[in-house]
Amino acid sequence: MSKINQILGDIASKKSTAVQITQSYLDRIAKHNPILNAYSEVYTDRALQRAAAVDAGTLTGPLAGVPIAIKDNLCTTYGKTTCSSKILENFEAPYMATAVQKLEDAGAIILGKTILDEFAMGSSTENSAFGPSKNPWDTSCVPGGSSGGSAVAQAAELAAVTFGSDTGGSIRQPAAYCGVVGLKPTYGRVSRWGLVAFASSLDQIGPFTSNVEDAAIVMDIICGHDEKDSTSAPNLKPDFASKLNDGVKGLKIGIAKQYMSDNNNPAITKALNQAIEIYKNAGAEIVEVELPHTEYGIPTYYVVATAEASSNLARYDGIRYGKRATGADDLIDLYSRSRAEGFGEEVQRRIMLGTYVLSSGYYDAYYLRALKVRRLIKNDFDAVFADQCDVILCPTTTDPAFKFGQNTGDPLAMYMNDIYTVTANLAGIPGISLPAGFAEIDGKQLPIGLQLLGPHFEEAKLLQIAQTYQANTTYHTQTPELN
Repeated sequence: MSKINQILGDIASKKSTAVQITQSYLDRIAKHNPILNAYSEVYTDRALQRAAAVDAGTLTGPLAGVPIAIKDNLCTTYGKTTCSSKILENFEAPYMATAVQKLEDAGAIILGKTILDEFAMGSSTENSAFGPSKNPWDTSCVPGGSSGGSAVAQAAELAAVTFGSDTGGSIRQPAAYCGVVGLKPTYGRVSRWGLVAFASSLDQIGPFTSNVEDAAIVMDIICGHDEKDSTSAPNLKPDFASKLNDGVKGLKIGIAKQYMSDNNNPAITKALNQAIEIYKNAGAEIVEVELPHTEYGIPTYYVVATAEASSNLARYDGIRYGKRATGADDLIDLYSRSRAEGFGEEVQRRIMLGTYVLSSGYYDAYYLRALKVRRLIKNDFDAVFADQCDVILCPTTTDPAFKFGQNTGDPLAMYMNDIYTVTANLAGIPGISLPAGFAEIDGKQLPIGLQLLGPHFEEAKLLQIAQTYQANTTYHTQTPELN
């Protein structure tokens, strides 16, 4: 059952009050966050005040009383917006992110902000300046990244819904690792106004939820054109929940051989085969498709994304806002000290790589070529969706969550965690990760995920097809046991 509708129903029937529901989540946060480190900041007083307004009838809307957590790279006029970075440790934003404002206008209760890899650069939250979040299924394992804190908060029931951002898989990969639903909308579907930029042509805001229905409900709230965001699409937004239960009969689901790697964990391969049978039995046609440029996704992404990061993060110079180093000898020394003290190792690595690929003599060889390959990757998806299939079914990751420290000494190994997710960002298409079972690692059951990718602005169909899988499995109902 939809968690959102359950909360709304309990409030409407007087079974519970918004204050009681909010307090119950705050109590869980107080109990479990010291270990899981999902939240960087909790707005206890403000959340309870808004909940009281819901109970008094002065705060209304389709999400009135629903407790939500947001990733700490979404600006709010209350609290801090740190991006889990020392350089923004005390930064207070002067405006609200459009997506957050829409949630608040709908009556949602923002409980707090969640931990991320610094400036959303990472796949494990180990790059957070304020400590990593821990996977609630096994606290010795990473929760994924960069939206690890949001995924943990969702899986551990520290919020009813959480929000993250997805630049190369930062919603879908942690959703798979933590056993929750994670949706990356089409680029331009959700306003990026107020999302602190990592790579502006790739970033997109999206939800983590316990089930597909809740993802559809919150998509109805946050989507739509925003004149403050020049990349916001003018498309009319559909009713994402209206066709959830229409089934898949007559639809075509593509299986790309490029995702059927021997490197996939056997449990993931088994889950994929099970999903194929579920869709066949539900009346869908399974077709084989080719995405020939998939292998170039990682190198293309890490040229384009780092180039844009180099440009976007140039503003953090110790002059205008953010951390300012002391004891500098001159302006150049001030820049160097402020950035060296404020940015972590991974952010520095990506800035240097991005600056290199944009530099004179290397621009054509790296950045320009990466843009051309990006177009080829997009063309692959366009061709497949034009006349071969409605969506593509594939793994979200090659393996379940890995141990802390396992990949920190090997950046390339860390980057390869996004091999099945980056192409959707390069092509700008929507993708959703669904809980698909468990893999046994060292005697513990760790969640795995399957991914559905769809054509531009076809989130409604993506959710419809995802709902059919969810209706035939119970993985989304399973939650970790917390000590």
